[in-house]
Amino acid sequence: MTAIMAGRTVLVTGGTSGIGLATAVGLGAMGARVAITGRDRARSELAADEIRAAGSPSVDVFLADLSHQAEVRRLADDALAALPRIDVLVNNVGGYWNHRHVTADGLERTFALNHLAPFLLTHLLLERLKESSPARVVTVSSNAQAMGRIDFDDLQGEQSYSGARAYNQSKLANVMFTYELARRLGTDGVTANALHPGVVSTSFGAEDPAGLQRLLVPLIRPFMKSPSQGAATSIHVASAPDLEGVTGRFFARSRARRSSKRSYDVEAAGRLWRASENLVGMP
Repeated sequence: MTAIMAGRTVLVTGGTSGIGLATAVGLGAMGARVAITGRDRARSELAADEIRAAGSPSVDVFLADLSHQAEVRRLADDALAALPRIDVLVNNVGGYWNHRHVTADGLERTFALNHLAPFLLTHLLLERLKESSPARVVTVSSNAQAMGRIDFDDLQGEQSYSGARAYNQSKLANVMFTYELARRLGTDGVTANALHPGVVSTSFGAEDPAGLQRLLVPLIRPFMKSPSQGAATSIHVASAPDLEGVTGRFFARSRARRSSKRSYDVEAAGRLWRASENLVGMP
């Protein structure tokens, strides 16, 4: 197991803490060359040191705030310049905000970071992934997708905003994007799968928490998974030999599961894809 990822390169977004860091550490310990993204240089370098200590032969650090599309594009350019191959892209970065925030692109931040960032980054890196095939796109969603609904009339929460509703929508969008990507790629050598990591004890949502979150999290934290436990499914989907060629699936506890009924709506997935292309300025 320690050499199962030897010779492979993995890019993990949001790899400086929590599930992302634990995922990078785990894959690095399996012999992968690991690249991570983060917003703060000092924190990113500390994370890189931890990944190296776990056994990764090489660690690359890219600084970017992925809620800004210009930085997603710069990240892609930097990654393509530095990484001759990308065998696995782990779309891990995400967030939760109780109040509505607007990005530099004028977009609602939850939708921009949780869905549009992985949508755009995956497209910008797709040719390199194909060149490195067999390759994998692994997107961290959540069981919150089961409560999600894509509000095409108010994707940005301009008319009515709820932190929970925005988050649930973005996590459903992750799964629908994954399934549509798998359909479009077909047998092109790149698989696309999404996953639920479990309820994990991290600083997730601490930047702008809901009142209920402030009350409940301290009470249930002892029962939450550790980041390394939460990363187990990401690591499995990114590395398991028996998943080579498996695509368009949703995983929880390292096993394929059914996602919500809405997530299998092919027509809605196509509509979401086209709306996302427009929002990120893709032809």
